[in-house]
Amino acid sequence: MALKFYTLDVFTDRRFGGNPLAVVLGADDLTDTEMQAIAREFNLSETVFVQASERPAHSAKARIFTPKSEIAFAGHPTIGTAILLAELTTTAHNGEKDALIVLEQGIGTVRVGARLRAASAAFAEFDAPKLPEAAGVLPPHDVLASGLGLIPSEVGFENHAPLCYAAGHTFAFVPVASLEAIGRARINGPHWERAFEQQGISGVYLYTRQCEHTSASFHARMFAPQVGIPEDPATGAAAIGLAGIIHHFDRLPDGTHKRVLEQGYEMGRPSRIALTLMVNGGKLATVRIGGSAVRVCEGTLER
Repeated sequence: MALKFYTLDVFTDRRFGGNPLAVVLGADDLTDTEMQAIAREFNLSETVFVQASERPAHSAKARIFTPKSEIAFAGHPTIGTAILLAELTTTAHNGEKDALIVLEQGIGTVRVGARLRAASAAFAEFDAPKLPEAAGVLPPHDVLASGLGLIPSEVGFENHAPLCYAAGHTFAFVPVASLEAIGRARINGPHWERAFEQQGISGVYLYTRQCEHTSASFHARMFAPQVGIPEDPATGAAAIGLAGIIHHFDRLPDGTHKRVLEQGYEMGRPSRIALTLMVNGGKLATVRIGGSAVRVCEGTLER
């Protein structure tokens, strides 16, 4: 049996940037073992297997695998899969396509709005299925800095300090003082294990206010060797957690706040994530993630 697959670059408006994604269609008859083996073969941060939805009103069921394991939710697979399904199933009107793609994921139902225009890259956005919340305690600054190959004075800026936040996945959020320092950060052998691998986290998200582009609010990097991702070019799930960090430290007033996150530059895969925070009554009420995606290639898998 041959299965159709596509690859897309997500959180970018051009090929060979952003975060690569593989999407396998018609995957209903694949076993868990087969899906994991295919994800290892693609060897991308995530591979999505599209299956028939359990509810007729929904678009599809989407199962997401890293090279090592299945996960309940991730941002760039949600954006990329929704854009692909919108392109394949939506009829154009006056050269434009707008679609609501409803995906059944391990975390729950995720509704994604997709906007397709002939003159620009497709764009999609969704409300986070879970709001970020504080989760866990991190070691002291010197231990964290050593794990990243930095010095303690390079961890933290302004009032921002390292914290763990979760929104389906738990990440360690480590503020870094400068763009130069974040560029030197690395997985620093056994020091990394001491700093991060005993915390039960999905990954380590570094961020700084210093950016490559003036249109961006934060420059970020994300390391997740525990799940087979040495470094990720764009991490939507972590961006949801960053919304909690921003609200916690920057004390945003009620209203809608938009931020642009840049990531992947150190990997040669520039990415841009649109982050929207809605604050009501002093509390974070909604987090929205948006981004573009472009198709790169397509083919068939022989089962």
